[in-house]
Amino acid sequence: MKIAIQCFLSLLLLVSAVSFAGKVNINSADATAIATELKGVGEAKAQAIVAYREANGPFKSADDLSQVKGIGDRTVDINRENIVVGSKSE
Repeated sequence: MKIAIQCFLSLLLLVSAVSFAGKVNINSADATAIATELKGVGEAKAQAIVAYREANGPFKSADDLSQVKGIGDRTVDINRENIVVGSKSE
């Protein structure tokens, strides 16, 4: 019974974390923060975002993320409220 309760609580925490992703500045965050905060973006895509940013300079808008290989318009739209560039939300 104790294991079942622990599993339930762990699942509840996981669902809460996924459902309530926080804002992330895609121009300053590291790959781990990007992967943690953006839905549908794992570590490999987050590393691609950082590499693109380092090669091409800062993102001007959330829509610029779609220029990164593996990041499509749908991913940008899902995360739009959580994406920050500079000091403003996109």
